Amino acid sequence: MRKLNLGSGEFPKPGFVNVDYYSRIQPDVVHDLDVAPYPFQEDEFDLVEADHCLEHLRDPFAVMREIHRITKPGGIVRIRVPHFSRGFTHADHKRGFDVTFPYYFDPSFPGGYMGVPFKLRRVRLTWFAQPYLKKAVLSPFVFYGATALGKVLDFLANLSPFLCSRFWCFWVGGFEEVFFEFEVVKEKAGKGVEARAHLMEGGR
Repeated sequence: MRKLNLGSGEFPKPGFVNVDYYSRIQPDVVHDLDVAPYPFQEDEFDLVEADHCLEHLRDPFAVMREIHRITKPGGIVRIRVPHFSRGFTHADHKRGFDVTFPYYFDPSFPGGYMGVPFKLRRVRLTWFAQPYLKKAVLSPFVFYGATALGKVLDFLANLSPFLCSRFWCFWVGGFEEVFFEFEVVKEKAGKGVEARAHLMEGGR
């Protein structure tokens, strides 16, 4: 099983091909993720993960097209990004994301299908994300208290992520992360998807 970790940063994953450009830790592959094509063959990976990476890049849709190209049909893609309610708390974040992000990979969506189909398998909001970072800067009392509160808020939010995003996410200070799990869908010949992506790129 071939696994890829995009934007590995200081947290490379064992068993994955770790890719980054600005990391202090030498990744397996050094590549600027704003530059396509990525140095991988079509249908090369069974699993692709990108944790808190897309918000730092110029064109997340171009990244998703590259992910689609290098992932096998039926492969799994897991994306973790900041929710828009907390998306700009980091100085280098260029955007936040909403639970509607998957709409743009549904061919039936009339509002802006981006040319590559993904099937959404899961979406989840997280109020207190990246605890491995928080534990290093918060006191034990605050860390464990926020962890417990986060579990309650996560449960309520994920009863309906859409309602949380639309009506009450800001009431609790915003949610730090939204997680998407996609399944890659490809046309039999693959030509239709590639043609649409080429047309979109050429039309800019």
